[in-house]
Amino acid sequence: MTMTPRQLWALFALTLMWGINWPMMKLSLQSMPPLHFRAITMTGGTIWMMAYLYLKGVQLWPRKNQWPSLALLAIPNMLGWHTFAILGVKELASGRAAILGFTMPVWTVLISVLFLGEKLSRRVAFAVLCALTAITLLVWQEFATITGRPLGVLWMEIAAISWAIGTLMIRRTQLALSAYAVTIWMMVLTSAALWVIAIMAEPWPFNPIPHYSWQFWGSIAYGVFINYGIAQLIWFALAKNLPPATSAMSVMAVPLIGTLSATLIVGEQPHWQDYTAIIFVMLAIASVLLPQRKKPK
Repeated sequence: MTMTPRQLWALFALTLMWGINWPMMKLSLQSMPPLHFRAITMTGGTIWMMAYLYLKGVQLWPRKNQWPSLALLAIPNMLGWHTFAILGVKELASGRAAILGFTMPVWTVLISVLFLGEKLSRRVAFAVLCALTAITLLVWQEFATITGRPLGVLWMEIAAISWAIGTLMIRRTQLALSAYAVTIWMMVLTSAALWVIAIMAEPWPFNPIPHYSWQFWGSIAYGVFINYGIAQLIWFALAKNLPPATSAMSVMAVPLIGTLSATLIVGEQPHWQDYTAIIFVMLAIASVLLPQRKKPK
């Protein structure tokens, strides 16, 4: 399938948005506790998305018997991923967190092999080996530095596994709702849960109201309108028509953009382990997501 110039530019913009979001989160966390930050940005993004889709006339309201399925899907896809990922970003360099978070496609395939009876192919075995190599490189670097936070590596891998489980659950759940509606209501339920967890686990960050910088407010706005807003809408529009290989290439580029943009946005200096880990993660994602060439008959 040949992409149109409009689709190509949209995919390029989406990959940039997703990659830049990692250091933007790190920028916000310099002034805001992680769970409150996540609750604020997800709530704001949900309101923004609901308003936009309502004006577009998209049917969003689920039937009564669909709520249990939506809640169950929200736990790993939204609550698990977004909670543990933001805890990981708090502990790690944002580029490093992005690299670890995007081991998700490998975990998805590995879980399918271990628990759902799918065949362990050479490509899957190679992908797992690449992902484990990347994780080992970054764990080694975290332990090797005085300020290392190896716990952040654990948070990011729990987040990636949670996202992988959620992806598999969505594939096996039949809901007579659009992808827009499923995402919106998972965000609504997760936002409510995040507020409860944040209030219980963290001090209230607005008493007294601190004098936040324009960089902080810019990063909050980015999370609300770009990450949870425009990027989601672009993805939904592209997902209907993009071949799997193209989607895979977009996912592969996110950790690289996250690492490179972090140097400009929050002043992080990647090590050789980071760049090597990026290569291994990209190889792993390519192995499990890019389609195999058909053998000639």
